[in-house]
Amino acid sequence: MKPYIICHMMSLLDGRIDCDVTEQIEGGNEYYEALEQLNCPSMLMGRVTMQMHYALPEPFVAESTEPIGQEQCHVAIKTKGYLVAIDTMGKLRWGHNQYDGMPLLVITSRDCPKEYLDTLTRQHISWIAAGQGSIDLPRAMELLYGEFGVERLSVTGGGHINGAFLQAGLLDEVSMMWCPGIDGRKGMAAAFDGLDTDVPPAKLRLASVEKMGETIWARYTL
Repeated sequence: MKPYIICHMMSLLDGRIDCDVTEQIEGGNEYYEALEQLNCPSMLMGRVTMQMHYALPEPFVAESTEPIGQEQCHVAIKTKGYLVAIDTMGKLRWGHNQYDGMPLLVITSRDCPKEYLDTLTRQHISWIAAGQGSIDLPRAMELLYGEFGVERLSVTGGGHINGAFLQAGLLDEVSMMWCPGIDGRKGMAAAFDGLDTDVPPAKLRLASVEKMGETIWARYTL
């Protein structure tokens, strides 16, 4: 069992997802209005996105690199919705245990230093450690559902974490918004990025299309 997972993103017409650029083009609340309609109390982001928007600037540096070494989780706060951060090796430092009214929950691998997870526990931050070498996303989602009661989850970037959820076969829906602009710069991340070269393209089925201001919102099932 796992949560029902919807990847929700806004991009330019060329698929680039630089938030500063999309905000220049579409300055309204269309993205968040659509997100609210998805009815996902919990929201997940990758390490880079969490660093940009929520974590403290300086990384966490462990004095001891002894890993947690086993699958484990800690429920600091039991609630309906969490802000979930993917942080494989425990590099993000946190000034608070809640953001945007949601308790923080950090997912790491079993290689993450025990010292980091002990620090999260002292801060009353929930965490999951699953997978060796990298995070075992399917297992982490099982624990998110079974131990924390998360039934619906929105994955909101960046491109690499979106791609990882797609490649792991964990997405039930893709909710994609295109605002009326073009980026076109070299090296900018796309809504789905970093997949292995031999991964076949994902085929989607269109469920709905809606116009929100100058933005197009389409929902797809996999």
